[in-house]
Amino acid sequence: MNADAPTGQPAPPPATPPVARPGGLRLGRVLGVPVYLRASWLLLAVIVIFLYGPIAGRMLPQLSTVGAYSLALAFVLCLLLSVLLHELGHAIVARRYRIGVRAITLELLGGYTEMDSDSPNARADLWVSLIGPIVSGVLGVAALAVWQVLPDRTILDQLAFQLAWSNLIVAVFNALPGLPLDGGRALRAVVWWLTGDRHAGSRVAGWIGRGVAAATVVAGLLLTYTRGLSVFSLVFLLLVALTLWQGATASIAQGRLGARLPRINLRQLAQPVFAVAAGTPLAEADRRVAEAGRPGAVLGIADSQGRLVALVHEQAAAAVPLNRRPWVPVESVSRTLEPQRRLAADLSGEEVIRAVQANPAPTYLIVSGDDVVGVLRTADLARVLNAP
Repeated sequence: MNADAPTGQPAPPPATPPVARPGGLRLGRVLGVPVYLRASWLLLAVIVIFLYGPIAGRMLPQLSTVGAYSLALAFVLCLLLSVLLHELGHAIVARRYRIGVRAITLELLGGYTEMDSDSPNARADLWVSLIGPIVSGVLGVAALAVWQVLPDRTILDQLAFQLAWSNLIVAVFNALPGLPLDGGRALRAVVWWLTGDRHAGSRVAGWIGRGVAAATVVAGLLLTYTRGLSVFSLVFLLLVALTLWQGATASIAQGRLGARLPRINLRQLAQPVFAVAAGTPLAEADRRVAEAGRPGAVLGIADSQGRLVALVHEQAAAAVPLNRRPWVPVESVSRTLEPQRRLAADLSGEEVIRAVQANPAPTYLIVSGDDVVGVLRTADLARVLNAP
């Protein structure tokens, strides 16, 4: 099951640096994509082997205990390969639409493919989403066809049967039209195509994803009540439902946030800058700001050529007592302007968010070419994004 997404992202150059995976083991590269294995998958492997080993022993009485658990291990490894092929389907189609692929991670509830960016259009989003369930469905049908021609009660017969039903279940469940499932991403793409609004698609598919999560809980409880499901299986199903609910909730929030992005106008949000020379006391800088009628301006420090080189840290300046302000120079409570804390005034909403996420800071200098437009406070940006 694809737990993350093409959101959610020809091929990126192989030199794309791999992303560190805390707690993950790097298995290598497949088609140039780094593949990681999280420790949670090992937990799933142990559980499946522990549960399926006795079943394999009953289905194939000719096997020894070691043979039965070896078959369970083989099933787990084949299942891991199936999940990898599912995620590779996403990666290959994403590359087809020129979406960079950073990595594939395999974990407890399946795996996810990490993209460099969102899909460029609804068509790309649809195909990147659908390919996962298609791959799982093809694998399931192929395993089912092999199972049909194999002799009964053999190791290969059992292995083919288990792979068939596991892949078919993943294909059907993952095709359900709710985020964060692949079917939900496909629904988002359809809504995006019909309305021209990708974020509306995220909200719609997110709410349906919550419904899928709730239905999963109800189905699990009913199956347990009718003794069609073990307590352990119920716990696992509830974990799946919780993951779906969290992913759907995040998608709804992302959709709401996306709808507010057009409100971001850096030229309007930027606060004006009032520059003084280094060595100017805080009290004198305050007096000049008031004299110029610029009470809301951000204090800056200019060099001998008039270029802005630092900004006064507002909280640090406010903490200086009034009786000491005539003796404290502005540079003692300032921060040097670093290149990554400069934003072009014409950046769009999503570009602004990506730039801020890449280099978090309380303030950014807004520039238009060599001209300083003003200063953006992160708090002001947050107010715009959180406004109803």
